[in-house]
Amino acid sequence: MAKTHEKLAALDPVWSRIREEAEAAVSGEPILGGLVHSSILHHPTLERALAYRFSLKLASNEMSEQILREIAEEAYGTDDGLGQAARADIVAVYERDPACHRFVQPLLYFKGFQAVQSHRVAHWLWQQRRHDMAFFVQMRVSEVFGVDIHPAARIGRGIMIDHAHSIVIGETAEVGDNVSMLHSVTLGGTGKEDQKRHPTIGSGVLIGAGAKVLGDITVGHCSKIAAGSVVLQDVPKKSTVAGVPAKVVGEAGCDQPSVMMDHLLSGSHMRDM
Repeated sequence: MAKTHEKLAALDPVWSRIREEAEAAVSGEPILGGLVHSSILHHPTLERALAYRFSLKLASNEMSEQILREIAEEAYGTDDGLGQAARADIVAVYERDPACHRFVQPLLYFKGFQAVQSHRVAHWLWQQRRHDMAFFVQMRVSEVFGVDIHPAARIGRGIMIDHAHSIVIGETAEVGDNVSMLHSVTLGGTGKEDQKRHPTIGSGVLIGAGAKVLGDITVGHCSKIAAGSVVLQDVPKKSTVAGVPAKVVGEAGCDQPSVMMDHLLSGSHMRDM
C-alpha cells in the first residue's frame, strides 16, 4: 500500500495531496466523513472526483445526477486538458487566496473553482456541438453558483475567481492563463453584433472587484484593473488602469499582478491621478 501511495504521489502530486488532506479532514471532523469519502476518497482520480462534484452540485428535478455524471466523465475521459486545467486552478487558488490553506478546499467548498470546472465541461459540450446541453449547464451554474459564463467563452488555465459572486463572462470573451478576478466582474459586450463583441484578457491579469470590461477590446498581459473600473478601451500590457471610464494610471508594479494580488494603487510606479 505504501509503495502504491508513493507511485501515486509521484505521478499526480496534486491528487495525492488532496487525498492526504481529505483523510486528515475526516480525522479532525468525523461528521464530515460521508461528504469527504463520497466526494474524494471513493474516487481513484481527480477527474472522477470532479465529475462527481459536477453532477452532485448541478443535478435537479430537470436533470438527474447520473446523467450529469456520465456527461462529465465522458468529457474528462476524452479531453486530458480538462483535468490538467483543474489541477492548475487548484494550485492557483492555493497560492493566491490567503483564505485557502489546503488543496482540498477549492474542490469541496469554493464556488469560484467549482463554477470554472463546470464551465470547462460546458465548453467541451459546446465544442462537441451539443449546444443545448451546454446551455443547460450554463443555466445551472448560474442558478447554483451565481456565476454566468457563456459556454462558448474560452478560459485558460491557472484561473482564480475569488468569492465568485455575480461573475458574468460573455460568449466571445477570451481569458488567458493565470488570470485572477474578484467578485462582480463583468466581461461584457457593448452591442448586438454577432461577431467578436467581448474582451480578450491577456495572461497574468488581475481584475479587481466590480470591474466591468466591455466590448471587443484587449487587456494586455500582466496588467491590473482597479476595483470598480469601467474599461472601454485597450489596456497596454504591464499597466494599471482605474476609473470610470478607466484610464492608464501607471505600471502594473510587478511581473505577475494576478499572482501578487496587490490591489493598491499607491506606489512610485503610479502616475499622478
